[in-house]
Amino acid sequence: MRALKIAGGVIAAMVVVAALLLIVGMPAGSLTSSIQQRVARETGYRLTVKGSTRVGLWPWLNVTMSEVTLQPPKDRDTEDHDTGHRLTIGSLRADLTLRSLWSGQPDITELVINRPTASIPLLRERRAVAKSTSAAPAAPPEAATSSATTIKRIAVTEGTVIFFNTHDRVEEHIEGISANATIGADRHLNLDGNARAGGHPLTFNLKASLGDPSMQRQTLPAEFSLEAPGLLQAPLSSKAELRINGSTVLINSLSGTIGNGAFDGWASVDFASKPLVKLDLDFKRLDIAAAATQARPEAAANAWSTETIELAWLNYVDAQVRLSADELNIGRAHFAPAAIEASLESGILKGTLSDIGAYGGKANGTVDIDVSQETPVYTIHSDLSGVRALPLLSSTAGFDKLDGKLQAKIDVRSNGQSQQAIMSNLSGTVKANFADGAIRGLNVAQMIRSLTSGTLSGWQEGQEKATDLSRLSASFRIDKGQAKTTDLNLVGPLVKMTGTGTVDLGAQTLALRVEPKLVMSTEGQGRTSDPVAFGIPVVIDGPWTAPRINLDDAGNDNNTTGGNSLGDTLGKLIQQGLDAARGRNSPDASPNDPSRQQDSQPLNDIMKQLFGR
Repeated sequence: MRALKIAGGVIAAMVVVAALLLIVGMPAGSLTSSIQQRVARETGYRLTVKGSTRVGLWPWLNVTMSEVTLQPPKDRDTEDHDTGHRLTIGSLRADLTLRSLWSGQPDITELVINRPTASIPLLRERRAVAKSTSAAPAAPPEAATSSATTIKRIAVTEGTVIFFNTHDRVEEHIEGISANATIGADRHLNLDGNARAGGHPLTFNLKASLGDPSMQRQTLPAEFSLEAPGLLQAPLSSKAELRINGSTVLINSLSGTIGNGAFDGWASVDFASKPLVKLDLDFKRLDIAAAATQARPEAAANAWSTETIELAWLNYVDAQVRLSADELNIGRAHFAPAAIEASLESGILKGTLSDIGAYGGKANGTVDIDVSQETPVYTIHSDLSGVRALPLLSSTAGFDKLDGKLQAKIDVRSNGQSQQAIMSNLSGTVKANFADGAIRGLNVAQMIRSLTSGTLSGWQEGQEKATDLSRLSASFRIDKGQAKTTDLNLVGPLVKMTGTGTVDLGAQTLALRVEPKLVMSTEGQGRTSDPVAFGIPVVIDGPWTAPRINLDDAGNDNNTTGGNSLGDTLGKLIQQGLDAARGRNSPDASPNDPSRQQDSQPLNDIMKQLFGR
């Protein structure tokens, strides 16, 4: 930021020299060397003027310079002297009042800066900044007052700021900068402008008091607003008290809004080397955009995005951040309340999540993102407790077929530059337990009956198509996006199911082999004393939003059984279970046995629940 920091001083020095030389009658062609000497003496930077220096008297007195470059001297002790900070200006024109020249206090009515380009190197590591011991002594107040320059209006056209790191081959531009600033007699600044960043339009406004230049460490009230569609979810407006202490800008009493969400807190930025940002903000509501979703066919509407997630900028700033929010929205995911503490150093972001409210439950954990390597690495440790599964899975993974209270432990790691790559490279372990919920779109009992006549395609839509569950648990070992389980276990009223298989997280597909069983208990607690009436192996495979469900040919000997035959078989097996539960195991028992007839009502009730018969 050194070039931007001294640019105003350089421009003022140039105009002051030109004005003073005009007073003593020096030809305009001799102005350049005098201006260069003064800039070098006061700033230590080299000023090069490749174009011309002209003085005009019509329609008013003006000084114009073209093709101006400002940069560190070649012999400067810095690693980036040949690729470092640089400010170039296509043309610079200052309009002055003739009366101000005779008074010795140049009054610039308008300063027009055309095609300025500021090149700012991005540093990966903070460097110790040596304190200069050779700086020229400050001018006495009388001298400063006698040559003070006032500027009433500044106009910038076609400006550009280039952030770059040659070693990393990184270059980002803010282009098309157009700005107008007016400075009143009370030294109140009003700045309006617009620009483009990453193809997104920006519109900004700054109002600030510039204070008394003769006083040190002043508190300057300021108001700032920004509209950046595509970068910010909503317009930003804020006000604060600014204080400049050397290379550090202190931002106190910070408050404002982003859209409908208010915030307050404080911040500071140290520009001495690699920027160090400290931030402590409390939001009423904070909306963060998820990774952009590219256009794709409707059939793949829920597929992971392959668009690159831009995180390289994390290498070029260090930070200490604390954020809290009554309501936090990340894409479609909703959390309330939320508290996040994070540190960023040398391209490694470490975040801690504490007691985040998540869909009726709590989430705790840590998230580490390492972007110091060519491919970012992500590490997540998280505990979920009492979280309602349906809105969480629907908002984060587009899966809306499973509901219940979720307890989970997540310990995963991945790398990649897009959602698709991250999910495909995921490794680690996940343990999940769902309670008191349902599998939506799947009635296990009706599924068994329907599978005797063919394969089911997709989850069966409709609220009546559901399997209530008392408990669903599974542990997954994940390697390169393949989540494998050997202990899938579902327990529900009249139904019990075990299974094994693989979930392909990258492709969003299932490959499961489950064995649903009809249990002679409406409690569905799976006690060993409950006689199991019937079990049949089933394969569930294909996209997790619309899988194929069919009988497992390899594990089922009755896959050609007709629906009525299957129902009769189930009826006999269930009756045998009831008999066993009551101690009647004799094969000679008559079907017309009165005791059997008394038992027919519970059998009929169970069959009606299972098959609607």
